[in-house]
Amino acid sequence: MSTADLGLPVEVPSTALFTDQYEFTMLQAALKAGTADRRSVFELFTRRLPEGRRYGVVAGIGRVLDAVENFRFDDGVLRFLRDRRIVDEPTLRWLSDYRFSGDIWGYPEGEVYFPGSPVLRVEGSFAECVLLETVVLSILNHDSAIAAAASRMSSAAGGRRLIEMGARRTHELAAVASARAAYVGGFDSTSVLAAGFRYGIPTVGTSAHAFTLLHDTERDAFRAQVDSLGRGTTLLVDTYDVAEAVRTAVEVAGPELGAVRIDSGDLLLVAHRVRQQLDELGAHDTKIVVTSDLDEYAIASLAAAPVDAYGVGTQLVTGSGQPTCSMVYKLVARAGSADPGAPLTAVAKKSSGGKLSVGGRKWAARRLDGQGVAEAEVLGTGPVPDALADRQLLVELVKGGEVVAREPLDAARDRHIAARSGLPMSATQLSRGEPVIPTEYRM
Repeated sequence: MSTADLGLPVEVPSTALFTDQYEFTMLQAALKAGTADRRSVFELFTRRLPEGRRYGVVAGIGRVLDAVENFRFDDGVLRFLRDRRIVDEPTLRWLSDYRFSGDIWGYPEGEVYFPGSPVLRVEGSFAECVLLETVVLSILNHDSAIAAAASRMSSAAGGRRLIEMGARRTHELAAVASARAAYVGGFDSTSVLAAGFRYGIPTVGTSAHAFTLLHDTERDAFRAQVDSLGRGTTLLVDTYDVAEAVRTAVEVAGPELGAVRIDSGDLLLVAHRVRQQLDELGAHDTKIVVTSDLDEYAIASLAAAPVDAYGVGTQLVTGSGQPTCSMVYKLVARAGSADPGAPLTAVAKKSSGGKLSVGGRKWAARRLDGQGVAEAEVLGTGPVPDALADRQLLVELVKGGEVVAREPLDAARDRHIAARSGLPMSATQLSRGEPVIPTEYRM
């Protein structure tokens, strides 16, 4: 659910200047050369997965659709371009009427991807497509990196609840995008209210150490919180002595205490001690939440601990060491003239240096084995083989400039869970290795 679903107004500024300047200089030169209207196909893909990743997660598609819809050149934006002399007057006139009128296909949000996968395909005139490059890459590189980290953490958590709480560790707008991507990747809630407001993500939060330190005693702090939020609240028990805090928490809230949170120390050892103490005090249903600079490896190391939920901040919003997916946006086919019926010609960069690309407008499908488990990502041009016809991955997102594939965020989250479960079991292991399935080309 988004703010639109909630009936709430949200100001969405123009996304037209989330753009590198060379997009505009290319536009101006193409307009002057008469090539700007040539029908073109751009594809967004990555040549390799980030170090340590064995699959990627598509996140940010919904935000891309918003960005395309709001890619407009209002008077203020045009004035800026004119004052800086970034483009000439004919180009400014062209921009003043800009509305993307082409088609966009892509992997649905939450799907997994592999090297070469055409995660997004943008089709239209060269002029209207090239301008979208930077903003599309900015969104998908960031969100997909966060979602991949979230997916690994979700796998390591083994069904235990995950709370995104990294807003204080990143840019304020990136924090909202990160919470959204983390939800797609398997997290259950977020601490940042802006993500709840904009995207309908469940929000949680109780108190920090400052609240305990504010009061004369820990008991006073617990009493104030329970009186305000009820016995089902979560009490932070490691400001002073953990054992004493747990005892006080149960005395104040009773065995109905919702949860205790541990934010420091040897989490494995402390969690076992706290669980034993809670049970001895009769608080058998009180949950244990752990925080403190967790990543997927720390979460996996706590698999045997009596932990019910994890709160993750810094490592999540920085992609757990991989803050980008290195996706690129490349022209793969174009017409030889502005004639709408002119045939497309495959094009690709061929120079050496590890940045080769594969030309041609591609389809993508996933081949499964006899048990329904993925065994290859198959990419090709031309007709789709009959055996793969019902396994195609690209879906239509924008048709003739109109968005046709909006969906609730929960749909993307559910899709990711299903897609991940369809990969070989090695996909959920944290060991390094090659992509969990190979990419095959049929050109």
